[in-house]
Amino acid sequence: MAALSRPRDGRVIGGVCAALARRFGISAWTMRTIFLVSCLLPGPQFLLYLALWVLLPAEKTTSTAW
Repeated sequence: MAALSRPRDGRVIGGVCAALARRFGISAWTMRTIFLVSCLLPGPQFLLYLALWVLLPAEKTTSTAW
């Protein structure tokens, strides 16, 4: 499994679903669909998404700029 960090590419809003999808080895669109369907259920899904957006580090770039 990959480390949990928000990717620089493949983001739609904050990259949280893309990070979770990469972590669990599924497609980002599948994770986004799961998240949207879960929002129909009672619970703090939206607040959890915002918290992960703030707390998850962004993916580090490996630039070789001089």
